[in-house]
Amino acid sequence: MKVLVINAGSSSLKYKLIDMNTEAVMAKGLCERIGIDGSKLSHTPADSDKVVIEKDMPNHSVAIKMVLDALTDKDHGVIADMSEISAVGHRLVHGGEFFSGSVLITDEVKKAVEECNPLAPLHNPANLTGVAACEEAMPGVPNVGVFDTAFHQTMPAKAYMYGIPYEYYEKYKIRKYGFHGTSHNYVSHRVAEMMGKPIEELKIITCHLGNGSSIAAVDCGKVVDTSMGLTPLDGLVMGTRSGSIDPAIIKFLADNEGLTISEIDNILNKKSGVLGISGVSSDFRDLEAASADGNERATLALEMFFQSVKGYIGRYASIMGGVDVITFAGGVGENGPETRAAILSGHEFMGIKIDDAKNKTRGVEAEISTADSKVKVFVVPTDEELTIARDTKRIIEG
Repeated sequence: MKVLVINAGSSSLKYKLIDMNTEAVMAKGLCERIGIDGSKLSHTPADSDKVVIEKDMPNHSVAIKMVLDALTDKDHGVIADMSEISAVGHRLVHGGEFFSGSVLITDEVKKAVEECNPLAPLHNPANLTGVAACEEAMPGVPNVGVFDTAFHQTMPAKAYMYGIPYEYYEKYKIRKYGFHGTSHNYVSHRVAEMMGKPIEELKIITCHLGNGSSIAAVDCGKVVDTSMGLTPLDGLVMGTRSGSIDPAIIKFLADNEGLTISEIDNILNKKSGVLGISGVSSDFRDLEAASADGNERATLALEMFFQSVKGYIGRYASIMGGVDVITFAGGVGENGPETRAAILSGHEFMGIKIDDAKNKTRGVEAEISTADSKVKVFVVPTDEELTIARDTKRIIEG
């Protein structure tokens, strides 16, 4: 079985074609600037050089057609024709309370996802556009939806409810949903495999750290709390997102700066976080370089991020009554040895000991804790596309 994995954004479309017999990636690529001048497709077959095709992509249907043409091209294609694609797995960001797992996409499923559009106005409509484009280009090929929010649906009400009048939950389903679910799902199951233990016996804290960051407490295979909330704005200090703040700040800024709610929302999502604090960049590599050069605001931004992550690790260890293993994933988590060391510094009282030599690893699976560390620490590069492909295969075969 060959599964095409699609992650459609408002003006972009990422894809991977995976042979599920071996779980090998046959090809991957990215369509950029869909509906915008200068659109292009970057297509990389396995064990071959990247091919860049510059061509107008007025909509996602055209983009999907270009992807299929690239996959079947006589020079840089990896399959003979489209009939080799057994199913398409789609990343769908917000499933609300409708979905606690991946599902075969039907008209009813699409309607439910549309009902969640107000909770993810930038992502859900784009995701559904990708589904429609695949249905048009590949009639009869089943499509499966894998939700960012689904893995977190095991949270108890005491973790996902907010301290606001209950009627707003009843009317609008305002609650914590959590995101990066496919990443937390993959990493928690993978680290259990690496440790040779059933996930049902482990208390795991998964740290997905990048421009967007979130942490999850996975107790015996089930999420009991996570840092992102109703939207991905909540939780940690991030690249451009503020993370958790005093809600009264919103009214204060509106009154004193004459800003609208939409303008404040834009500031909190796109101009805050380590970018807003440092004034330098949202890229942690830039911050580390600026900090090394003596930029005090860059240093402050990094320290705020470290403390933010530290706090959630301690909180989740308390909620679960202990922790057996901590994992690091995401662009920063996988490639930032200094970041990992800074975050875990001070956690020695929990029995965490880091091996400095092992921690120098970047982008590969590795245990970075010492042999006598009571809490094990691993770097586990995430593979959300493989998680989506596995769920797609399971549902189609089931």
